Amino acid sequence: MKLISEAPNSVKIQKMKERVLWQHPSILKHGIDQTCMVLDDGKQDCPDFSFMVIGDSGTKPHQNFHPQRQIAELMLPHQEECSFVLHTGDVVYVVGSHEYYPQNFIEPYREFLEGGEDAKRITYDRMTFKTPILPVLGNHDYYDVPLISRLVTGSTQVFRRFFQYKNIEIGWYGSGQGNAFARAFLDYLQDIKSLEFLKEHLDTHYTAKTDTGRCLRYVPRFFTRLPNRYYTFRYGGIDFFALDSDTFNTPSPIPDTKEGESDRSELEKRRRDIEVEEIEILAARGKLNLDNPHDALQVDALNAKLNQIDEVKIDIEKQLNANIGEVIDWEQLNWLKQRLIESWCSDEVRGRVLYFHHPPYVTEASKWKQAQTLAVRHRLREVFDAVAKTVGSQIGKRPVVDLILNGHAHCLEYLQTTDTGHADSNLNCIISGGSGHRPRRHRPEGNELMEKFVSAAGDYESKVADSHLFVGRTGKDLSRVLPYSFVRIDVKPGNPPKFVVRPFVAQWSQETWQNISMQPFEL
Repeated sequence: MKLISEAPNSVKIQKMKERVLWQHPSILKHGIDQTCMVLDDGKQDCPDFSFMVIGDSGTKPHQNFHPQRQIAELMLPHQEECSFVLHTGDVVYVVGSHEYYPQNFIEPYREFLEGGEDAKRITYDRMTFKTPILPVLGNHDYYDVPLISRLVTGSTQVFRRFFQYKNIEIGWYGSGQGNAFARAFLDYLQDIKSLEFLKEHLDTHYTAKTDTGRCLRYVPRFFTRLPNRYYTFRYGGIDFFALDSDTFNTPSPIPDTKEGESDRSELEKRRRDIEVEEIEILAARGKLNLDNPHDALQVDALNAKLNQIDEVKIDIEKQLNANIGEVIDWEQLNWLKQRLIESWCSDEVRGRVLYFHHPPYVTEASKWKQAQTLAVRHRLREVFDAVAKTVGSQIGKRPVVDLILNGHAHCLEYLQTTDTGHADSNLNCIISGGSGHRPRRHRPEGNELMEKFVSAAGDYESKVADSHLFVGRTGKDLSRVLPYSFVRIDVKPGNPPKFVVRPFVAQWSQETWQNISMQPFEL
């Protein structure tokens, strides 16, 4: 049974535009930039500040432990010192449904929300943040549930208990092509039915001014909405760029060659193999008793494998269907290129941070060879090359961006790119995707990432990145160790800025939590 579906990029893009009234005449008349905001907390001009990064967090409590809540509690001592929290996507599992926002987001992060002392009274589409949590969309925030799955998983308790689907958080609703995320975090202008009310709303909340025009003013405790699915803001002289990588992660078409046909056959075989594995896992899970604590842990592990299988199947489908003509979000990529160029031409900017869901570089076992990983890498490489070509003299020996933050891989990892022969050389990349969902293992191939390049002289492989830190799942059965994590990043004054990265890890092993001390490092 196909439990998860994903809308085409064209649908995602169009739906999101409709929700924020993209380029509506009233917005154009007001000279508003819908991709920019000002985080107005009274400290946005201070060059010495801190923020936290979490990702892949939005899952339910387990029978006897709650990883997401454990990480939230580990974050609380840093709340006053940190200006905001960046979330790298997958805010709510498994299908980004509004059904699960109360349990999987509001309750775990209640101290970050106005009225959080009575979290049950907060609805997902009326959240106001004390400490800003600034997310990007993950693939699970865009997923939907096919009709047949909804009938099975949402209709009767008998079916749900028999199949144990209730334990993988799939009910009546999917994300609505990202609609739940949009209602939770974006300024959902589509709900404003009157031009008069729209004008009043714009006059009230779009009062900030930047080089690109008026924009939304994000005010903690008062108005905490984001302008768009991708956006930028400046804080402490650092330009932050939040991207929606779900709309430019489509793999390149499989070539119509003998080698391409071989690749297609291998993908189809892999799909058949994992479908057999899926049936075996479902059968094994059906024999377990949820009332038995040991069996319940096994169910959690098997559910995580099923979730991983769904992701692999979707990745394979993306590769097999890439030649059908899927839309690539060039509008967003061109926006990023232009904004990076403008950032480098501004004397007010001393650094640049990108954050988005799919990591271009990763050594987590289930993600490093995903076609989506390469697609994101290659499209960002094109953007960086174009930026460097335009403003190379300003960049000098610095990388195009100082830091890239990602999720998607359920781990904590720090990588640096090598000399790739392109403008994505010497990048610092941090993956913070271990903040709640089950951690995954490091790949057996090691810490060096190789990439295949094509040249007139012939194809060759070259190292493009080194992994310097990896925190992920180890051990098996009773000896397994599940480390969950977030990072705090302290930004220091100066140009270029220094970033001090402080990892925090809570480890679940042998039925107990242990906080692991890790050394900070400087970028």
